[in-house]
Amino acid sequence: MRLFLCLPLLAVIPGAVFAGPLTFEAALQRARQEAPSIKAKALGADAAHSARGAAGALPDPTLGVGVESFPISGPLAFEPSQDDFTMVRVGVSQDIPNLAKRHAQQARADSDIKAAEADTAVEARTVEVGTALAWINLAYAERRLAALDDVLSRLERVVGTTPGAVASGTARPAQTLAGRLAVAAMQDRRSELVSNVARARATLTRWTGDPDPEIAGPIPDFAVDAEVLRAGIDRQPTIRMIDAQAGQADADVRVADAGRRSDFGVNLAYQRRDPRFGDYVSAGVTVSLPFFTRNRQNAGIAAAQANAGRILAEREAARRALAADLEADLADHVMHHEQWMRARDTLQPLAEQRVKLETASYAAGRASLVDIAEAHAVLADASLNTLDREALVAADGARLTLTYRSEDR
Repeated sequence: MRLFLCLPLLAVIPGAVFAGPLTFEAALQRARQEAPSIKAKALGADAAHSARGAAGALPDPTLGVGVESFPISGPLAFEPSQDDFTMVRVGVSQDIPNLAKRHAQQARADSDIKAAEADTAVEARTVEVGTALAWINLAYAERRLAALDDVLSRLERVVGTTPGAVASGTARPAQTLAGRLAVAAMQDRRSELVSNVARARATLTRWTGDPDPEIAGPIPDFAVDAEVLRAGIDRQPTIRMIDAQAGQADADVRVADAGRRSDFGVNLAYQRRDPRFGDYVSAGVTVSLPFFTRNRQNAGIAAAQANAGRILAEREAARRALAADLEADLADHVMHHEQWMRARDTLQPLAEQRVKLETASYAAGRASLVDIAEAHAVLADASLNTLDREALVAADGARLTLTYRSEDR
């Protein structure tokens, strides 16, 4: 009965978790907590930690049970009770790998933990960048829609005056068609922007898990410090993951090298005979003899060393690629900022001024509705273009700061 009474409350809990608009920082925090890909990587790191306890441990002992010296021919064939030698043997054996091999296995397990943790950090960085760009994209998609709605409403007010102008003889009937065509074209653009808002919201849902995210708060303004970003290249999660893989390769070399040393084993057995005869106890030691190291151990060592060299070469290639990407992104950021300043300070003010001048000329009867429609279309282009360039600058700042930020910051 209590369960049934609590069911309505339980149904409300998922919605309450995502209640309220998302600020930029709140979206990042929720993505870090809710992203299933981060959870998957974290579970991989947990698995590596759990496996560490068994690394370098002695293998399980082996229990052996058998019958020895059972007669199958001669006068006592298949009569073990008459034979002095037939006995039941119960024994335990324990393999003891050499100490260097066990230490190498522990080092391999430690490097596995570091690699799993580095992989988790890489995935967390990917989620963080993806969430930041999705939030910024949604913010500017909504701003573009609001800017176009403002221009569209101004154009519709002007077009609404044409019937009276036609009736008074100050405008031709065909001009009403030009105004309606301009409004329809702008409404097509509005439909596209509405779709872009929905797409951006779906992308943000992917990262945060919020089924219907609503954003709030200011758009972040990241200060891009090129020198700091360049200095942190070697502390990037991607580079650190390759460093962890290099640690795994080094541990594999140690494991392979330890194969050239002898392993040991001990065994103890109790042998039970017919009560008329005495019982036995046997004990022994085994030692592996790695005589043929050229085609076995040395080949494995060479393979492990080659793999370690491959990872070091891949690290340098990854570092160069990362540095090149950083320089390219910095150059794009400078270009986008200059274009945004030009659009904000020159192009959009000129488009606004043209609308005012054409509107005044139309009121004085010196401009047609076609001129008004064209001026508003140019203003819409200028407003959206300014927002597009501003969005590129904001996205550049987030991408540069979050992607190339060193791991220790």
